[in-house]
Amino acid sequence: MNEQSIGRMIVDLARSHTARLNGRLEPLGLSQARLQVISALEAAGEQTQRELAEGLGVEQATMANTLGRLERDGLVVRLPHPDDRRAQLVRLTGRASELIAPAREAVREAEDALLRGLPQAEQALFVSMIARLSIHEPADETHG
Repeated sequence: MNEQSIGRMIVDLARSHTARLNGRLEPLGLSQARLQVISALEAAGEQTQRELAEGLGVEQATMANTLGRLERDGLVVRLPHPDDRRAQLVRLTGRASELIAPAREAVREAEDALLRGLPQAEQALFVSMIARLSIHEPADETHG
């Protein structure tokens, strides 16, 4: 019997879901990573690159690359920060705003596809369990 750790199963499930979601977002010119940035900007308004990186838990270099691609594709603009001349504010464009509804539909379709193999009651239980596990901060596992 091939026993996998819970962590390995979670990673495999996440990869599978990301691939499925990216396949649905690709016709919109988006990916999961790009959608996360757009969603963060939609929710909180314009932000600095640093605020976006910290809020999404990604490295500054990763955020810089993602923002560069979003800017190249006309989905964000960078504006001078009014209080910090070293920083820039990132703002969504109208083009990005038009993609939000279809992107949400793509997310819903990918999530439906992920859960399709489970009965309705188990789908709700699965989502509830993930939500409960996700809200807990990682504890310091050092003992001694």
